Amino acid sequence: MTLEPFGARLRHAMDTRGPLCVGIDPHASLLTSWGLNDDIAGLERFTRTVVEALADRVAVLKPQSAFFERFGSRGIAVLEKAVEEARAAGALVLMDAKRGDIGSTMGAYAATYLDKDSPLFSDAVTVSPYLGFGSLRPALDAAAVSGAGVFVLALTSNPEGAEVQRATAADGRSLAQLMLDHMAAENEGATPLGSVGAVVGATLGATLGDAGVDLAINGPLLAPGIGAQGATPADLPAVFGDAVGNVVPSVSRGVLRHGPDASGLREAAGRFADEVRGAVSGS
Repeated sequence: MTLEPFGARLRHAMDTRGPLCVGIDPHASLLTSWGLNDDIAGLERFTRTVVEALADRVAVLKPQSAFFERFGSRGIAVLEKAVEEARAAGALVLMDAKRGDIGSTMGAYAATYLDKDSPLFSDAVTVSPYLGFGSLRPALDAAAVSGAGVFVLALTSNPEGAEVQRATAADGRSLAQLMLDHMAAENEGATPLGSVGAVVGATLGATLGDAGVDLAINGPLLAPGIGAQGATPADLPAVFGDAVGNVVPSVSRGVLRHGPDASGLREAAGRFADEVRGAVSGS
C-alpha cells in the first residue's frame, strides 16, 4: 500500500510534534564523549539510545549513513534496525546519504532508500543534483510511487559549495536557483506541502539574501546548522523570510551532546522544538 505523500505526512508531524529534525551522527568524538568505544558495540548502544529517547516525540530523525557505513556490514545492520524502530515509533526517517549519480546507478540508490521492500526504506533521502537535476529522475519517480520524499542539495553552508551553487547558468540564474525552480515544478499543485524539499543551510544568514534566491518551492526546507554549527532558532525568520513556515531545522550535536542520559536528550530536543515554534510564530 502506498503511503500518504511525504509532504503531507511531514506537515502533520511538524504540526503535532514540532518542527524539528534531530540528526543521528555517531562519529568517534561523540561516542567517546558518551563513554563508549568507537566500535560496533558503541555504535549500537549510541544509536539505540537516541532512537528510544526521541523517536516517539520528534518529527524527523536523520541518520547520517556515512557514520554507519564506516563499520561495514555490521554498521549497516545497526542502521537498518534504527530505521525500522524509529519509523515504528512514529518518527519520519530522513536518510542523510547525499546520493547523486546517473541512469541505472541512480536507480539502484533509489531502490535502496525509496523502495518499500528495501531494509533501508526511509521516509525521505538527501540527494545531490549537481550532475543535472534530470539525473535525479529515478529517485523522484521512486519516491512518488512509495509516498516518500527527496531533499535536494541547494545552498549548503560549507564554503566550497558556493563555487558551484552560486555559479551562473546560461540563462543568468544561479545554479542553486535553477535547482530550486526544478523543485518548485515538481511540487506544483501539492497540498498541504510538496514532497521534494531543498537543503538550505541555516548558517548562511545574510549571505542567503545576497544569493538572491526564491525559496518558495511549495516544499520543505531542511535547514542544517542549528546548535553546534552556530545558527539558532531565532535566526530562522531572517534567513528564510516568508518560507520560514516550511523550514525543518536540523540539529545534531546540540541535542546529542546531552547524552547518554535519555532524559537529557529529550529535554534538549524539546527545548529546540519550543524555540523553533516561538521563532516561526513570532511569539
